[in-house]
Amino acid sequence: MTQVSLEDAKLHLNVTTDEDDALILKKIDAAEAWIGLWLEDTFRVHASDWPDDLRQAVLMLTAHFYENREASLVGVSAEAVPFGVQEIIDAHRVWGF
Repeated sequence: MTQVSLEDAKLHLNVTTDEDDALILKKIDAAEAWIGLWLEDTFRVHASDWPDDLRQAVLMLTAHFYENREASLVGVSAEAVPFGVQEIIDAHRVWGF
């Protein structure tokens, strides 16, 4: 079960057509998988009800995957967004050594 619906992702992306629905669903799946791996089951990765901030992280990562479809960009300067995906996820991760 996905944590973010196609409709929520399209709203976040400001996409109003159905042309990219299959692509957006794949980006949602990829974002949720990445977050799930980072959490290493410490947050019940397969739980059916993630908190709002983790769903926001899924939306942010989905948008990144959708808008940046290549591994590298030419002629573009990139910077991390303050209080971005990583910071949201890290707040839920159980750290241990």
